[in-house]
Amino acid sequence: MNEDEILEESTPLRDEVENHVRKLVRPLKDENELKAVLKTKLTKKEFKILNAWANNDDIETLKEKIGMDEERYGDLSVKLVKKLNQEKLKQEMCY
Repeated sequence: MNEDEILEESTPLRDEVENHVRKLVRPLKDENELKAVLKTKLTKKEFKILNAWANNDDIETLKEKIGMDEERYGDLSVKLVKKLNQEKLKQEMCY
């Protein structure tokens, strides 16, 4: 597999991040590297929410599992998207 094939490989997590980031100048890292960056930069709950979005998991089940009400979920979702759009994090997520 050459580098172009790796960069173009679509994965649920990469697709989800691309959906929420307003402007990507460079391609995102591969799934494993991206996951490692996100795990260090996001809170556990934010990471779980992003993962749930990426895998089309049931949000109600997730909220119950991590003990979160609708308002907190809304706040965290907004915070998560803002974080994904921070320049510093975008640089770490990209090659």
